[in-house]
Amino acid sequence: MALPNKPLGEIKAVRDPEVEEREVDILIVGGGMAACGAAFEIKKWSGDKKVLLVDKAALERSGAVAQGLSAINTYIGENTPDDYVRMVRNDLMGIVREDLIFDLGCHVDDSVFLFEEWGLPIWKMSDEGKKLDGKKGQKMGTLKGGAQPVRTGKWQIMINGESYKRIVAEAAKLALGEDNILERVFIVKLLLDANEENRIAGAVGFSVRENKIYIIKCNTMMVACGGAVNIYQPRSVGEGKGRAWYPIWNAGSTYTMCMEVGAELSMMENRFTPSRYKDGYGPVGAWFLLFKAKTVNGLGEGYVGSEAAQKELQKYAPYGTAAITPTCLRNHLMLFEMKEGRGPVLMDTPSALAEMGGKLDKKEFKALEAEAWENFLDMTCGQANLWCGTNTEPDKKMSEIMPTEPYLLGSHSGCCGLWTSGPDFDWVPDAYKIKYKDKVYNRMTTVNGLFTSGDGVGCSGHKFSSGSHAEGRIAAKAMARFVRDNADFKPAIKESAEELVDLVYKPVRTFLDHCEYTTAIDINPNYLKPAGMTYRLMKATHEYGAGTATYYMTSSKNLEIVMEMLQLMREDCEKLAAGDLHELMRCWEIYHRIWTVESHLRHIQFRKETRYPGFYYQADYPGQDDENWFCFVNSKYDPKAGTWDIFKKEYIKIIPD
Repeated sequence: MALPNKPLGEIKAVRDPEVEEREVDILIVGGGMAACGAAFEIKKWSGDKKVLLVDKAALERSGAVAQGLSAINTYIGENTPDDYVRMVRNDLMGIVREDLIFDLGCHVDDSVFLFEEWGLPIWKMSDEGKKLDGKKGQKMGTLKGGAQPVRTGKWQIMINGESYKRIVAEAAKLALGEDNILERVFIVKLLLDANEENRIAGAVGFSVRENKIYIIKCNTMMVACGGAVNIYQPRSVGEGKGRAWYPIWNAGSTYTMCMEVGAELSMMENRFTPSRYKDGYGPVGAWFLLFKAKTVNGLGEGYVGSEAAQKELQKYAPYGTAAITPTCLRNHLMLFEMKEGRGPVLMDTPSALAEMGGKLDKKEFKALEAEAWENFLDMTCGQANLWCGTNTEPDKKMSEIMPTEPYLLGSHSGCCGLWTSGPDFDWVPDAYKIKYKDKVYNRMTTVNGLFTSGDGVGCSGHKFSSGSHAEGRIAAKAMARFVRDNADFKPAIKESAEELVDLVYKPVRTFLDHCEYTTAIDINPNYLKPAGMTYRLMKATHEYGAGTATYYMTSSKNLEIVMEMLQLMREDCEKLAAGDLHELMRCWEIYHRIWTVESHLRHIQFRKETRYPGFYYQADYPGQDDENWFCFVNSKYDPKAGTWDIFKKEYIKIIPD
C-alpha cells in the first residue's frame, strides 16, 4: 500500500524510529518490470503462501520504463530462440550464458501478449502494408491471434507506450493484492540465516515517508532493483547536473546487497555506454531503425562504412566483421573518428525526414513525423528543451550524438550481474546449474534461496522491458517451488532488532549527535553528507576508472589509485550523516554505489585484455586475448573475512553459429 506523497519539505529523521517485524514465505525486492513480472506470476504457483513485494518507489513509476517507451525491444515473433542467442552472443563479444538467453527467448513473447491483453497499444501492419498505431492497429487483431507488428528491427516492435509501466504495474497489483505490497520502503541489507550456512533469511530497510524500519524474515527472496547509475560523472554539469540516460534512482542495490551476503558476481567488468543525443540523452534507436537516419562525422562523411572504419573493425574479428556490428564497436568507431579529428558525430535528421517525405503521402508523413517527436516525449522529454535552448529544428539542423558516461546493467546492451542457475534441462551443462539439496532452481544465485532477475542476472543482456518481465515470471515459478520444497524452514536472523536499527539509522544518529557543533549544517568535522561523497565517487571513477574524461581509458596504475580511493570512501561512509529521510536514502544509495563500482573495477583489473572496446579500454592490455581470456570473470566477496576472490569460469557454447 502506497503512502501519500511527502508534504512540502523533507521529513525530519528521529533517533528512534518505529520498528515493524514481518515474516513471509516469499519476498520480492524491487518494483520495475522484473519485480512486476514476479508479482503477477507468483500467486498462481505459491497458493496460500505469504508473499510481500517491497519497492523503494511507487510501483506505477518505478524502474527504467517509468517515463514511457516507444518500442518493445525484445519480441521473438517469427524468429527463433536460437537466433536470439546468436544475436546476444555476437553483440556481447562472444561470452554469454546461452542457457539463460535461450530460456528467456522461449518465454518472452508470452509477456508481450499479456501487455497487449492489459491494454498496451501495439502498432500493427495492415493488409496493404500500412503502419497503424494506437487504436487503429487494434482493428488488425492481436499479436497472439496472428496480427503482424510494425518492426523497427529484427527484434523490436513499435508501441504507444506512454503508460506502459502503469499498465504492467496495475496487473501486478491486481494479481498480488495491494495488501501484499509495501511502497516507498528502501531495503538496504540482506540477512543470512543464523543456523544454516549460506542461506538467505530476510532483509531490513526503512520507509522514505515516515520514521519506520522494517525487518522482514522470509523463506526465499528475489532481488531486482535495477542496475547502477551516477557511479560515473555525467557529461552534463551545472544546471544539467545529474542528467542521466538510465533512471537515477538505480544505485547498484541489486549487486551490492547480494554480493555483501556472498553471492557470486559475473562479468562485472562489462558496462554500457549508450550513444545518445548529446546533453539531452534522447533515444537514437527509433531514428536509426524506424526513420533510417544516418550518422556522419564533422566533415559530413558517412564514416561507418568507410575504408578506415572497416580496417579498424578487422582488428576485432569475428565480431567486428559480423553482419551486425556489436554495440561497443559502434561506439568505438565514433570515438575513433573523434580522436582522429573528424568529430563531432552527428545524426542526420534533416535527410532522414526529407527522404521519408518523398516516399510517403502527406498524411502518412505527418503521422510518422509526429511519432518522431513523441519518441522523445515518451522517453526523454528534456531533449525538447535542449533543442529549444540551442535553436535546433531537427528537420533543418543535425544534432550531435555522443557516448554517455558508463552504466552497469544486465538487461539492456550490457551483461554484468549475478551468477545464477540456468534451467534444469538435459542440454544445460552441470556447470551452469546451481543446486540446493540436489534440486536445481532457475535464476537462483549462489546464496541458497536468493533469486534475481532483470538487471540482476549476469551474462545475458538484451532482455529489455519485456525480457525482464518474463525473467521475473521465470524466477517466481522457481521461488514457489523452492518454498514448497523447503516448507519446514524457519528463518532465524543473527542480528537483534536493536542492532539492525543501529545499522540502518546510524547516519541519522551521527547527525543528531554532532549537528549543533557548527553553524553551517553541511560543514562539520564529525560527519559528511551524502552529496559530497557522491561528487567524490564520480570524480574518482571519471578520472581513474575509465570515465568520459579519458575517452573510457584506464590502466593498471590508474586502477590501483582508484582502488585506494574507494577503500578510503568505504571507511568514510562510517561518518555519513542524514538529517532527514531523503538524506538517509541518499546515504544508503551512495554506500551501494561505492561497493558496486568497486566490484566493476576489480573485474576490469583482473581481466588482462580489452574485451569491450568502445565501452572501456585497458591501456596496458589494448587488444582482445581470446586465447587466455575467452571466459567469464566471476568474483565472490566473503562477508566473514571481508576479502574478495576473483577467478575465471569456463564459457560453454551450446547453440552453434
